[in-house]
Amino acid sequence: MTVTVRVRRWARAVRWYLRELTGEAEYDRYRERHLRHHPLAPVPTRREYEVLRSRHREAHPQGRCC
Repeated sequence: MTVTVRVRRWARAVRWYLRELTGEAEYDRYRERHLRHHPLAPVPTRREYEVLRSRHREAHPQGRCC
């Protein structure tokens, strides 16, 4: 395995980890699920998704320890 391949693999892993950590990958999963379950409905933009997500959090608060 060459150094270039190792660096690319490492960079992909770091990118995946950061996207999961920050929640950015969540929209991609939502979009895929939306397309699968509602193929004819328009897909909300990332901004619209964030608004929907914020409203859901406000309407359904969860107890947190911290």
